[in-house]
Amino acid sequence: MILIADSGGTKTDWTLLHSPYPTRWDVIQTFQTQGINPIHQTPEVIRNIIGQEVLSQLSTFSRASSMDTQLLEKPLLSQLDVFFYGSGCTPVQVPFMKQILGQFFPAERVQVYSDLMAAARALCQHDAGIACILGTGANSCLYDGQDIIQNTPALGYILGDEGGGAVLGRMFMNAIFKNPQFATIRDSYLAETKLTQADIINKVYREPMANRFLATTSLFISQHIENPLLRDLVVQNFRQFFRCNIIPYHRPDLPVHFIGSMAYYYQEQLAAAAELEGFQLGLIVKSPMEGLITYHSV
Repeated sequence: MILIADSGGTKTDWTLLHSPYPTRWDVIQTFQTQGINPIHQTPEVIRNIIGQEVLSQLSTFSRASSMDTQLLEKPLLSQLDVFFYGSGCTPVQVPFMKQILGQFFPAERVQVYSDLMAAARALCQHDAGIACILGTGANSCLYDGQDIIQNTPALGYILGDEGGGAVLGRMFMNAIFKNPQFATIRDSYLAETKLTQADIINKVYREPMANRFLATTSLFISQHIENPLLRDLVVQNFRQFFRCNIIPYHRPDLPVHFIGSMAYYYQEQLAAAAELEGFQLGLIVKSPMEGLITYHSV
């Protein structure tokens, strides 16, 4: 049996797979828990999420399932291969996460990887390619079909994260307050959100999670994407992503695959940016889980 986790800051998606025959894998349970991030959460918080949310879900399934009860009671945990993919699972944090997960599952059967590896495996499977994450932030890697062999540093939304929602929000705020062409858009945005310039300054410079606030502007932009100024702003953001993050791989022959809400909801603008920068688009999906199920079922 295999338990796959895809974890972000807000939520973690879990999928339990069972192989009744050597060449067949069935999805037998899916559920969500709180997000798990070893950089931002203490060991106690993570242990509580796993102990109270994950194990209770598996226990509930065990009691309700019509499958072989011998398979699904206490021995269930001892039979699991756990593949945990998560934001914050940097090389420094991987041993930390393995140790915590090893308190609940057989330690020798627990493997921990970054969310970037989740993207690479889900998008490229066992083929070479360029895998990208475009959500609130942005990241990318060159993948050889087995390992990540190169990664342009993302650097966060202040120093980098071109293509992501927070950077789009930063570009949007700059444009509506400094570019006279955006005056009508500014008035519409402030009227719809009931925000003032002072409110925005406060949220960006004085309140926590400024990146998340900036990324919320994407909702307004997507609802008014027919406006050429906003469309060009999105395309410009994506072009910067290709220039700063993808060109350094020197692999224009490889398809560029994407995962995440920014790529998924702005596919037309992403395709336009890719064409302008001379890159071939590959897959664009919202979440890696389906691809990870395929990867681990082979």
